[in-house]
Amino acid sequence: MSEPLLEVNNLTLDYNLGDRRMRALDRINFTLEKGEVLGVAGESGCGKSTLGLAILRLLPRVAEIKRGAVFFNGTDLLKLTEEQMERQIRGQKISMIFQNPQNALNPVFTIETQMTDILRVQDKYQNSGNPKRKQNFRQEAIERLKMTGIADPEARISNYPFEFSGGMKQRVMIGMALSSGTSLLLADEATTALDVTIEAQINKLIKELASEYGTSILYVTHNLGVLAEMADRIMIMYAGRIFEMGKTEVVFGTPRHPYSAALLESLPSRHVRGNRLLAIPGFVPPLDRLPSGCSFHPRCAFAEEVCRHEVPQLVEVETGHWSACLLDQKRGRKKWPRS
Repeated sequence: MSEPLLEVNNLTLDYNLGDRRMRALDRINFTLEKGEVLGVAGESGCGKSTLGLAILRLLPRVAEIKRGAVFFNGTDLLKLTEEQMERQIRGQKISMIFQNPQNALNPVFTIETQMTDILRVQDKYQNSGNPKRKQNFRQEAIERLKMTGIADPEARISNYPFEFSGGMKQRVMIGMALSSGTSLLLADEATTALDVTIEAQINKLIKELASEYGTSILYVTHNLGVLAEMADRIMIMYAGRIFEMGKTEVVFGTPRHPYSAALLESLPSRHVRGNRLLAIPGFVPPLDRLPSGCSFHPRCAFAEEVCRHEVPQLVEVETGHWSACLLDQKRGRKKWPRS
């Protein structure tokens, strides 16, 4: 079997805010194969976005990686210098699409200036001995806009971000992120701010372009419906830990963790019209005040005394299917009670 594109081993990360220590990622282990789409789901505050930022080492100063390794094509990214990350990794081999394109694009520069700046930096590191001419960068930027479905790219490239809709701005971000040299795309809630119709178009575009370039995707979202269409495998996170991981159709069909089952039970598409949807009681606990034992036990309808004291480990319950639940793994298949 070939070496995975991305391998995260025992990644543990804290946020240190004065006397408060918040464990945002706790012993994260997973792999991402070449050309694969891995979806990361969970409620807000579960560590999904932090995981993407940790891979690219774009963390705030208060963040501290305590232990672990992030292997990309066999190289541990955590051991590279900042200069090596800039020259070899960020925007070269790994790109990221952020949640809000309005904040990612600079409002005082044209789309052309921002896209050609990215292309110029990429060219500086990739072709240092034979740099391209300015006209080449403009033409390549136009081609990328055309590739992402923006009409009349020759004219629109001179526009400012405020002249683009939210969906068009996200298409610009995709054009900046995806190229023939991109091996891994980190999409962090890339369509959250868009309406449903535009969201479907953007997700289709991301998947088509990634397939064309052979790019792997780590797709972070709270929307399980999107992952049902996008992801080859799915990873469910809660309070900084992986609770379940496996092929999308397997996790959706036979969830082995009560939290995964509860998330799926809350999807409107899985219910007969008129029936009440499941609402998981409570909320994700603050990361500096996690409950003892399984962090989900205060909200779990199936919790027993052992869940309050023992931290569950992520184990392979069947080939390629992992779960972190101390109880009989079939418990996750039961229907949650509704109030």
